[in-house]
Amino acid sequence: MAIELLCRKLGMTRVFEDDGSCVPVTVLDASPNSVIQKKTVETDGYSALQLGAGERRADVLTRPARGHYEKAGVAPKRWLAESRVEAGEAEGFEVGQEISCGIFEAGQKVDVVGTSKGRGTAGVVKRHNFAVHTEGHGTHEYFRHGGAIGAGAYPGRVIKGMKMPGRMGNQRVTTRNLKVVRVDSERHLLFLQGSVPGHPNALVRVRAAAASR
Repeated sequence: MAIELLCRKLGMTRVFEDDGSCVPVTVLDASPNSVIQKKTVETDGYSALQLGAGERRADVLTRPARGHYEKAGVAPKRWLAESRVEAGEAEGFEVGQEISCGIFEAGQKVDVVGTSKGRGTAGVVKRHNFAVHTEGHGTHEYFRHGGAIGAGAYPGRVIKGMKMPGRMGNQRVTTRNLKVVRVDSERHLLFLQGSVPGHPNALVRVRAAAASR
């Protein structure tokens, strides 16, 4: 369990190391998160911090939502999410406090949780990397189909879990052990080596990898 900083994916670029090597990185907008609520074992049954990020107009919120932010003494936020933390770690934070990207450092390994891009309904070639049928030996109208899905005489039905066409993407994905290349505390930017799930401007949650906690 660790703090999951709410960030906005900006896109990908590259940076050059001192030795001249080129490193592909994903840039995240890691503007400070505000602690909206603290949950404890005594009151809620578990220990967690509710974090808010982004900006949102107050007039589009319901009265209970506005009251929730007013109680915390912070401006309305676009995103809310909980971070499960140990009780001892939660004691070090107060409601209304801001958490910046300074909790991470260059060279650290992190996990990134996000929602993958939705690809709609896809066939087996795109969805499961099936091989394309040969274009020779009389094959026609059957280039990107799957093969046989039955199991012969027994059990005489399609087995559950068979790889088939269907919805692709638009699901929770966790990319683990990404290296933090740079931390720009002044501009609130995180540079992570490699790609992270989601489209540009998508919400992602960044936490310390299990090995580095």
